[in-house]
Amino acid sequence: MHKFKELKVWQKAMELVKETYIITSQLPKSEQFGLISQINRCAVSIPSNIAQGAGRNSPKEFLHFLSISNGSAYELETQLLLTEELGFTKQENLQKHFELINEVCSMNYALQNHLKHK
Repeated sequence: MHKFKELKVWQKAMELVKETYIITSQLPKSEQFGLISQINRCAVSIPSNIAQGAGRNSPKEFLHFLSISNGSAYELETQLLLTEELGFTKQENLQKHFELINEVCSMNYALQNHLKHK
């Protein structure tokens, strides 16, 4: 069992959630029960799955939840791209966010590789 709060990837994912809520607060209120809700749930899923996996009994289970977390990160990126395509935001407003997503994914993959070779 890992102390998830000490995991750098979890800390970075929490930062990503906070940044996501800032972005979604700027989206049209008409999307409150559509994209905004979906984007926020997706972002929260990233650190949540890392934490859930860290609390499991085996590295294999942890790997499974890290994989789900990465899937949520790519889902988040897709949804943010959609906000741009729909004209709700501009690409330059999302650039920092995409960099954070990539950083979380890279850290997640590194942790997965570490666990696989343990």
